[in-house]
Amino acid sequence: MDHKGLAREVAERTGLSREESADVTWAVLEGLAGQLSEGEAKRLAAELPDLAEQLKARRRRRKEAHPVRLHDFLGQVARRTGLTQEDARAGAAGVLAALRETLNEEEYRHLTGQLPAEYTGLVEAA
Repeated sequence: MDHKGLAREVAERTGLSREESADVTWAVLEGLAGQLSEGEAKRLAAELPDLAEQLKARRRRRKEAHPVRLHDFLGQVARRTGLTQEDARAGAAGVLAALRETLNEEEYRHLTGQLPAEYTGLVEAA
């Protein structure tokens, strides 16, 4: 799925505008990729071509996973997008829920396996 399709799904799930959904989708994808090991980030990028281009442009400094607590992650998303904390939470939940439906079960398990367990509750609330 491409960024536009994913952002469209986020807009439908959250009620955010198209622009807000596009911004939060990008912020969440980049934030997730920054937390994953190099291999898992590449795996995610293989499923999302727009993200692959962005990751190629940025050099990763770490090869291992670098998980961020959910509260801190949502704060980063809110600051980056200018959304409220509540909208950032809804957007992040929407992105993760859309990824759960888009990726196959193994790919999604690999993605969430490197994140703190509290992210699972976010997705289930979406």
